[in-house]
Amino acid sequence: MSEELTKILFLCTGNSCRSQMAEGFVNELRSDEFRAWSAGVETHGLNLLAVKAMAEVGIDISHHTSKLVDQFLDKDLDYVVTVCDHAKESCPMFLGKAKKVHAGFEDPPALAADAKTEEDALVYYRKVRDEIRAFVEAMPDNLNND
Repeated sequence: MSEELTKILFLCTGNSCRSQMAEGFVNELRSDEFRAWSAGVETHGLNLLAVKAMAEVGIDISHHTSKLVDQFLDKDLDYVVTVCDHAKESCPMFLGKAKKVHAGFEDPPALAADAKTEEDALVYYRKVRDEIRAFVEAMPDNLNND
């Protein structure tokens, strides 16, 4: 059955936040149609505020790990979705049928850089989390727009 699922890799700079959220939403909310992974052009570790923001909506990504895109270069993917501009510019060439799609989201750590408290920082994580959720809920239509 997994061969019938649309396979998506979400790619970000450090695979610590946005791509992890996207992977979590797809595999939790859309597992009947899609299988998702996430990776980065670098690895920065899992962002704990991203974990907390996702837990607020009932999705546990605490077991995720930060992975390099190199691990997926030979995987038979249907889509590679870059979720930040740096990843879009740095995305390696994937062999096979993978269609490259860009869905840029703001960087929660950068948005929250001046936050005085964790609660203040979480406002930005929640905003981006909810935008990513909307993207996932609109799939597959938004995967075919160029």
